[in-house]
Amino acid sequence: MPRHPNEALFEGEKPFPIIPTCEHFAGTEERIAKAFQTQEKMGGVFDITMDCEDGAPTGAEREHAEMVVRMQNSELNRFNMAGVRIHDYTNEHWRQDVDIIVPGAGERVAYITIPKTTKAVQLGEMIAYIEDRAHKAGIRRAIPIHALIETHGALHEVWQIAELPNIQVLDFGLMDFVSAHHGAVPSTAMRSPMQFDHALLRRAKAEVVAAALANGIVPAHNVTLELKDTEFIYNDARRAREEFGFLRMWSIYPAQIEPIARAMAPAMPEVAEAEAIMLKAYQADWGPIQHEGNLHDRATYRYFWEQLQRAHVMNMTLGDEVLRTFFAERAAV
Repeated sequence: MPRHPNEALFEGEKPFPIIPTCEHFAGTEERIAKAFQTQEKMGGVFDITMDCEDGAPTGAEREHAEMVVRMQNSELNRFNMAGVRIHDYTNEHWRQDVDIIVPGAGERVAYITIPKTTKAVQLGEMIAYIEDRAHKAGIRRAIPIHALIETHGALHEVWQIAELPNIQVLDFGLMDFVSAHHGAVPSTAMRSPMQFDHALLRRAKAEVVAAALANGIVPAHNVTLELKDTEFIYNDARRAREEFGFLRMWSIYPAQIEPIARAMAPAMPEVAEAEAIMLKAYQADWGPIQHEGNLHDRATYRYFWEQLQRAHVMNMTLGDEVLRTFFAERAAV
């Protein structure tokens, strides 16, 4: 029997993370609970980031972190698809966040997002602290880290940041990055179309994506300020995906989740092509094949396999044979 594509196509390579294309932020217990309810209704097609930074009331940081642990461990978190954003390196509460969250929910937390990075060495220190607390708590898994690139320093060192251990996602933070230009970049660049057309922002986004993909990391796009116009939201996500190569995008309002997920998902015609090619390749034990007059081999198989995995994560409709052949374990759950 031919090997599974994860074994046959990526021998000796770090697998690329296949994670949901939308990440929804929620800061209060009420909004987190509602986000979990929406996540269940949509079948677990987006992640939830529980916010201990901007979402935490000043003076109640400990209580807020403890609430996050409680929500992580609650029955609402049925998919284990919730991460946490902690405070940044310059904030006195970041170690307290880690001390509470990692021992309390380290087995279930999907990832930890670290904001306002300015230097790779500082981010490295934070990752080492997270690893140390996990080890002391008896947690064997490496907790994925999402690094927020929203400062001049982080952009300058983005390639060093991308090489740090356990990094799963590089997030681009538009608002803080625009503000850091002291008025040289106008406020209109905080929304479309200028956020995609201004030369400094195009450069920054392209550099983040290039560093991420070169290091096997998912590049995630910033929020859109439009909260309710789903066509506008969809077009922002589509431009981020098609013009810059972002594979994930933040949501800050429930109405943003569906259009972002839809825009970032693989196109159905390409999914259908991927199904046909991967089944033929599997039957050929991963040797070269012809499909509709075109030659395909292991190089193209890698591309189409990742598209199939993304379609599956997004709960897109796949054929029964594809599900049996490649996703039998998950299909049986």
